[in-house]
Amino acid sequence: MNLVIVESPAKGRTIQKFLGRDYSVQSSFGHVRDLPKTALGVDTENNFEPKYVIPPKAKKTIAALKKLLPKSDKVIMATDEDREGEAISWHLVKALGLDKLKRKIVERIVFHEITKGAIDQALKNPRDIDMNLVDAQQARRVLDRLVGYKLSPFLWKKVARGLSAGRVQSVALRLVVEREREIENFKPEEYWTIESFLKAKAGEFVAFLNKINGEAIPKPGIKSKAEADKILKDLEGAEFVVGKIERKEMKRVPAPPFITSTLQQEGFKKLRFSSKQTMMLAQQLYEGIELGERGATGLITYMRTDSTNLSDQALFAAKDAIINLFGQNYWAGFPRKYKTKSRLAQEAHEAVRPTDPARTPESVKSHLTPQQFKLYDLIWRRFMATQMKEALFDTMSVEILAKNYGFGANGQTLKFDGFLKVYPIKYEEKELPPLEEKEKLKLLELKPEQHFTKPPPRFNEASLVKTLEKYGIGRPSTYAPIISTIQLRNYVQKDRVRFFHPTEIGKMVNDLLVEHFPDVVDIKFTSNMENELDD
Repeated sequence: MNLVIVESPAKGRTIQKFLGRDYSVQSSFGHVRDLPKTALGVDTENNFEPKYVIPPKAKKTIAALKKLLPKSDKVIMATDEDREGEAISWHLVKALGLDKLKRKIVERIVFHEITKGAIDQALKNPRDIDMNLVDAQQARRVLDRLVGYKLSPFLWKKVARGLSAGRVQSVALRLVVEREREIENFKPEEYWTIESFLKAKAGEFVAFLNKINGEAIPKPGIKSKAEADKILKDLEGAEFVVGKIERKEMKRVPAPPFITSTLQQEGFKKLRFSSKQTMMLAQQLYEGIELGERGATGLITYMRTDSTNLSDQALFAAKDAIINLFGQNYWAGFPRKYKTKSRLAQEAHEAVRPTDPARTPESVKSHLTPQQFKLYDLIWRRFMATQMKEALFDTMSVEILAKNYGFGANGQTLKFDGFLKVYPIKYEEKELPPLEEKEKLKLLELKPEQHFTKPPPRFNEASLVKTLEKYGIGRPSTYAPIISTIQLRNYVQKDRVRFFHPTEIGKMVNDLLVEHFPDVVDIKFTSNMENELDD
């Protein structure tokens, strides 16, 4: 018999279905060794050597796995193909004593989707445990432990017992606190706009004042009521004439397939899921869903990724599915590939996509919970859209001249929906009446309007993930835990519209850390540290 070890029972059940009787697939239920809870567990005098222990909840699992070893020809580690997964495999080897056996029986396999083809391919190409990945995980774990165990007691002494500081969570808290102070200190600036209601031969439309003496009005707009009144006086009795007309066909290209951060952002924007909820549901879809007679099936590829790469196999399958579902006219006409934007991306996996594009959300709906269905539907649509034709719009921009003032009006109408058929995005259709250059217009009304500049918005889950990613703070697997932690610690709270507000204790903790440990909560320092840890 061959013993295969994975992290979770759900993943194990899906893999067991593909492997048959010669294999026994067992679960480690996550990590089986960790640093002790009640001590630092890092020998700072001896090369920062970690002291690992087997937590009580893992002892039973280790005992059960050890009983299976005498019957096993090989032990195959099939944990996730990232730092954490690699470390779990290494810890299993140590905890089970496999490194002390005289004969080598350990193999490591990796795959980014739980399908029969991917598992068979992985079994044909086993490798050793990658100690570079293991050491990368250990370095992060040790560093996080040093920061947490050295800074937290300082907070207990200065603020209250039970508080915690973390290498990355403290920077996320700082972002929220500093944004709140930006809002508190914001001074609104008054500005005015002037819109003209005009009548042409073929109909009425609205145009906004955008130029004076041929120069664009600087943002945000006209500075005062006095200035707006002067313009209105100047325009009394003015002749309004159509100037330049530009007609264009505009293309809208589909967004790239999902990576972890964009999946969390869209999960929040479109479905109102928290980052934690999105990742939990994605894990379920990845590990396998019972599809009636077909048994457990992995519906999406691995959900912790920073790469927009897509396999050729997936691209060809998408082409066939698009032509079958929507017709030849909706396929892009070529396999559309995307370059990963971030220079920090590790690109170890594919983008998040359905394992089989032909498996429509409706075809599996009866086997999914409402939340699982919504997330699968979102992932499937986003991926399919990447391989569909661009959306085409007819646009028209018109310049209206009146004395030394210029007004502008824009219109757009949808000509071909393309990828919008599966992945709708917000756009406004606005039709202008047919106009001719030098056509004289009748002014119906000039309307001045007062506005005030607004402060930057508070962070919500989507914008905080986007900002963490932008600054290179944290990595795909850590965005959801970071956001959960600062809420659990009561450092930030959500309001009714799901924006984050720092609590009084959150502000106090942040201010103490910024004052006494500026490096630890410095955005650039944390970002550089992430890069060095990746290296």
